[in-house]
This record gives sequence, structure tokens and C-alpha cells, in this order.
Amino acid sequence: MAPFAYASSGRLLHWRNRPSFISGKHLAYNNIDLVQSPYGDHWRNLRRISALEILSNTRLNKFLGIRSNEVKHLLRNLSRNSLYSFTKVELQSMLLDMTFNDIMRMVAGKRYYGYGEDVSNEEEARQFREIMREVISSGGVANPTEFVPILRWMDYGGVEKRLKNLSKRTDAFLQGLIDEHRHKGEEGNTMMDHILSLQKSQPEYCTDQIIKGLISELLLGGTETSAITLEWAMTNLLNHPNILKKARDEIDSQIGEEKLIEESDVSKLHYLQCIISETLRLYPAAPLLVPRMSSADCTIGGYDVPSGTMLLVNAWAIHRDPKVWDDATSFKPERFENGKSEGHKIMSFGLGRRTCPGAGLAQRTVSLTLGSLIQSFEWKRVTTEEVDIHEGSGITMPKAMPLEAMCKACPIMHKLLSKSTDDV
Repeated sequence: MAPFAYASSGRLLHWRNRPSFISGKHLAYNNIDLVQSPYGDHWRNLRRISALEILSNTRLNKFLGIRSNEVKHLLRNLSRNSLYSFTKVELQSMLLDMTFNDIMRMVAGKRYYGYGEDVSNEEEARQFREIMREVISSGGVANPTEFVPILRWMDYGGVEKRLKNLSKRTDAFLQGLIDEHRHKGEEGNTMMDHILSLQKSQPEYCTDQIIKGLISELLLGGTETSAITLEWAMTNLLNHPNILKKARDEIDSQIGEEKLIEESDVSKLHYLQCIISETLRLYPAAPLLVPRMSSADCTIGGYDVPSGTMLLVNAWAIHRDPKVWDDATSFKPERFENGKSEGHKIMSFGLGRRTCPGAGLAQRTVSLTLGSLIQSFEWKRVTTEEVDIHEGSGITMPKAMPLEAMCKACPIMHKLLSKSTDDV
């Protein structure tokens, strides 16, 4: 039986805990953040703060202007040399810059990449990206020392030494963001401002460590994962021009050619959502879900599983299982059309009570960006050969080769460019 079936039957209740990893000790403040903390009152409180106070629909709606603004900056950058003819662009770095700016503006009111006076210190931006890259590459399941106690005792490969160093740099960076906001002495409308307001009302609970754990998860969960999903979506659209045309036709019929897509329009674009669902199926941003640990003895599929057993869920393999999906390895968004009940089989954001609370933000970001790219540009491959779909290494499964494509601005881009930069 597949894991999604266990979720519907309630059997995931025994798998709410997390194993204790070295990475959680050093990067999650001794496992007190939302992702790594064991199931209990502390986790429930963090979950409540994240889901209701930080990532609720009401809160995300207040940042709608930021997301729209960053998408328009991306479109302007892409159109720089492609107004009248096709030009080659490297999408991976552009998408990463956009998602980094997007989440940093929502969290701390900073833009790190781009042009203009609103771009923050370049050195701080470099530190931020380097820290994010190292944290992602230091995922617990990638370290053999997590599973062989004697290797952990010996610090085989210097893993713990590196994590301690990374922990100090990460903590200093996050503390700097907190101190900067605290010294402003004025209330703003960022996630950081809201979290600090909670600290005033709950000073004994909302310590700086708790806040740094929340901020770290927001930055990690809201940047590279969305950019990678967008890159895989564009890769598959380039390899399937008939699907790209169908998506463009839907946008033309539902939105028209006189205005850019807005977040409120996304609900009308059902085929676009099918494309995103199919991308998440074949290329989940976290192909190996965050490990779980059983909190009690249980029986699964006829096997007796003792308490304290670690569970690693291979979402990538389950999403490509021919026993679960028809034509499992083909990119077919149509499998989600007409209300087909396939969506419950996707576990890109986890399952059960410990599912990712940022799923709503990710869906908003990916939907608006992908729809805007399809609406605003004509796209084709650099060569007649299909775009390489080999996967690189890392817990977020990036493409092995950064995506390059040819793009040419559509007429709607001329209307966007005729507006002042203040409008974008």
C-alpha cells in the first residue's frame, strides 16, 4: 500500500516524530524548529504560529504586491534583448534571483538581486546565497554519519566540524536580520515585523532562537524549491510544445492579451494547474521527504514496526510507480484534468499533520510566475534536440545542467515596458 493510503486511513499518526540528526542539532538550534522538533506541545505551537500567523491566506494576501512586483522584474530582465527577435537566456539563475528576492522582501523587506537603489548590500547577498546553498547540501540523510554511530563519534569526513562552522555563520546572519529590524524602532509589514510583535506579547516563549528557526525555514522553504519547480516546468514545456501551446491558448481565452496575469486569475487557469501538478509529480522539490520516526509500535503492510524506527519516504519513486500511475514516466498534465482524483497521490509537500505549511505560498509563486512566462514570451529550444532532463544531486533535485532557452517578447510586454519602473 502506498504512503498516501496510510495518510487517508490515519496510520500516519504513528509517524509524527523526527529522528535526531547532527544537522538538526547544529542548524535547527538543537531540534527546536518546526521541521525538526518532535511532535508535542512545542511543535503544535510553532505550527499554529506558522499556519495562522505567518503563512495564512490573509497574511499572504498582504504580500501579493511583492510577488507581482518581482515577477514583473523577471519579465523585464528577460525582455532586455528579446523585444524583436529570439535571444538565448539562462533561466536557472534568473529564477533563483526572483525567488530569493521574493522571500527576502516578504521576510525582511530586502531585495538582494537586480538593479536600482532598492537592492541591498552585495556582500550580504553573497553570504545569504552561500549559506542557503550549504544548508541545503547538508541535509541529514546525505550524511552516512547519521546512520553509523561509530562514524559520528569519529566525525568521519569532518561533517560535524563543518556543520558547527555553518551554524555559526547562519546564526550570525539571522541574528543580524533580527537586530536590524529591532533597531528600526518602527513597525513594518514584513514577516519579521510580525514575528517580533509576537515576541513582545510572548517574550518567554518567542526567544531569538525560536524566531531564527522560523526565519531559517521560511528562507529555505521559499527560495530554491520554487525556483527548481519552475525550471523543471519550463524544461518540460520546451520539450512538449503542444502542451505549451495548449497552456497559452487557455491564458489567451481566460485572461486575454490586454493585461498581465494576476494571482486572482490563477483559479481560472485549470490547465496551468495541471502542468504544475504534473511537474511536482515527476520532479518533486524534495524527492526524499523529511525523515520521520515512529512514536509507537505499529503494523504496516503486514510488517511489525517497532517504536523509534526511521522512515524515509521516496516521493520521487512513488510518483513514478507504474502500479499507481498510468504511463508513469511521461509528462501528461491531462491526467489531472476534468476533476480527476489524482491530486491526492502527490506528496511533494509531505503528508499528514507534518505537511509543509508553506504549500500555499509555493503554489501562488509558481502559478503566477509560470503563467506570466507563458503569457509574455514565445519560447523554443536552443537546438532541435530536446532539453536535457538529467537530474543533479542535492536534496532539492536540481537539473544537472542549468536551463537555457530561446525567448521572444509577446506584444503584451511592450505595454509593460511602457510603464515606469515605479509601476513594477
